[in-house]
Amino acid sequence: MTKKALIIFTRNPELGKCKTRLAKTVGDESALNIYKYLLQHTADIAKKVNAARYVFYSQNINIKDIWSSDLFNKKLQKGEDLGLRMYNAFLELLDHGYEKVIIIGSDLLDLNETIIEQAFDELSLNDVVIGPADDGGYYLLGMKTMHQQLFKNKDWGTDTVRKATLNNLKNSSVSLLDNLNDIDTFEDMKHYKTLKQFYN
Repeated sequence: MTKKALIIFTRNPELGKCKTRLAKTVGDESALNIYKYLLQHTADIAKKVNAARYVFYSQNINIKDIWSSDLFNKKLQKGEDLGLRMYNAFLELLDHGYEKVIIIGSDLLDLNETIIEQAFDELSLNDVVIGPADDGGYYLLGMKTMHQQLFKNKDWGTDTVRKATLNNLKNSSVSLLDNLNDIDTFEDMKHYKTLKQFYN
């Protein structure tokens, strides 16, 4: 049986330190509550995925939180920028012998376990799988062997990331999933009725 691992990158939910672009519109407290809601959604869908699950925290590991130690392995992100942190996470799990490794963020209400399972299936036929985000980045990245160039020379957080990533993969087989919307700004979230409880 193929050894599969799912990586979830998460920021520690602290007031004034998460969803800062969103906070400019709705305030720090509402932004924090929205992020906690998104984290819970991500935890709920990840529990249903048939893979080993790893949560990589941005600042410090929380022993008691929504990421139950019975279901999630807890790690700390390592590296000076997002690319290096993702590279180190992939490297650790690939070195552990996992044959398919996928990383997701924690700010997508549209993401579900079916999409993640589809991504693992796509890796049976492709070198890399990417879930494109509407903002020009990606919400999911998966691979079977290390593609180190994907984590270098990117303007993280900009609309150039996915294009630059695909340019690195011209000699590899790549599966693109459906586009999804990740939530970074008020424009990204205002059409979600479930989030209206967190702002006026």
